[in-house]
This record gives sequence, structure tokens and C-alpha cells, in this order.
Amino acid sequence: MNPYIKANKEAWNLLAKDHYFEFKRRYQTRDNLLSPDIIKELGDISDKTLIHLQCNTGSDTLSLARLGAKVSGVDLAPDNIVYANKLFEDFKTEGHFYEADLMEFGNHHQEKYDVVFTSEGAIGWLPDFDQWAKTIVQLLNKDGFFYLYEIHPFFLMFDEDLFPKEELDIRYPYFGRQVDKSETIGGYAAEERIGESYYWMYSISDVVNALIKAGLKIEFIHEFDHLCYNAGNMNDIGVGSYEFKKWHGKMPLMFSIKATLS
Repeated sequence: MNPYIKANKEAWNLLAKDHYFEFKRRYQTRDNLLSPDIIKELGDISDKTLIHLQCNTGSDTLSLARLGAKVSGVDLAPDNIVYANKLFEDFKTEGHFYEADLMEFGNHHQEKYDVVFTSEGAIGWLPDFDQWAKTIVQLLNKDGFFYLYEIHPFFLMFDEDLFPKEELDIRYPYFGRQVDKSETIGGYAAEERIGESYYWMYSISDVVNALIKAGLKIEFIHEFDHLCYNAGNMNDIGVGSYEFKKWHGKMPLMFSIKATLS
């Protein structure tokens, strides 16, 4: 296993229990935790087979099941899979979960799906977009589609420590797929923990070109001026979405892609 991926596997295991309890708590008062953007763009997924790549502890997967999909999930961290199964048991929902390195998963998983789904803070943990896109194609039914809802790399360029001050300064290079090493992990749904982890910066063209190269046809790319978490001094606009008052309508924070087999 790639040593970077091995380190990430160990790091994400540190957060799994906290994520499980946090998302279980959120489901006590909400039926669905998905962004309205996702629900609108996915359309009717009733009775469709769906696999959620990098599913974490299954929170979004559970929401997708509640929209009527027949869901599966795959994640690198074994503890994430343990707690995803537990979350589904708690809410008496059927789902199938697989522990696997996504860089290898498509080579040995034979099932095909109507929808391949990825959301929010996932793809930066992947070292090879060409292999990622190849895996998506391997998993898709011929009439199926891939859907991605992700943090915009334009936003990821900036120094996150300055957002609460409503200041912008470029900290991370946009180009080059450079890897960033961190000695901690967590913070958005769990306490920050000491754990070596690696994250790869990406550009929009990195993502799009990998999908096209793998044989996918881009149906749309959309951009949004709200974010899936509070990066500091942001307004809560509901359903897990936040916006900067100062920069509302002025810069992209999220983007989405839908692609089909060409």
C-alpha cells in the first residue's frame, strides 16, 4: 500500500467513533443531512443501485438510502466501515459496506451501479485521479451516472487561519497536485487528533480531464458560493451550508459534476 494512503487509513480510524456519535446525534432531529444542491441535482434515485465512494461512517449514505436508493459504500478506514454498519443498524436501514483502498477497489469488485456518488471533502485524499476515474467507469452501469459534490479548489488555495478575520491570502498552490502533510486530522465533526495525514491539492481541470480520459462524458459542472462547513465567521444558511457575508456571490466555494459513459 502507498505509504501516504496507509498513514491516511490510520488517521481516519482515529475519527470514526466521534463521527459515528456526531452524525447519529444529527439524525435525531433531521431526516436527511444532504445538501439541497445534491438532492436537486441527483433527481429521483428511488430503487436505483448506488455506491458511495469514500463513505466515511455512512452519514450521507444513510441520507441517500432515505431517498430510496439501494445503497452501498466503500471506505479506506476499517473503523469507518464498522461504524457505518452500526449507524445503519441503529436506524434499521439496509446497506452494504466495503473496506478497500479506492485505488484498487475497481479491480476486484464486480458489481455495477446506477449511480456512483462522491461528496464533500473526499477527493483530496486521493493520490491518482486517473485511477480514481477508471474505478468510477468500472463501477458504472452503461446507463448510469457519476455525481460529485465537492469543495472548490479555488477556495482551498487560501490560508484557512485567516477566514475568521475575513482576510484572504494564498497558502496552497493551485497547480501541481502537491501533497500537503499534516500532523493532525479532524475538526469538522470530531475533535482534532494527533495523526499524520496527507492531502493532495487539485484543480478543476485535474478532475474533469481525468473523468474525460477514462471515457466519461461531462453532463454539467456547477459552482456554488456556499460551503459544506463553517470555515470561520460564516453565516449558517441551513441544511449544513454556510456562506461568507463579505464574499457572498463573489467566489466559488463548492462545485458539482455529473458525468455519464460516453
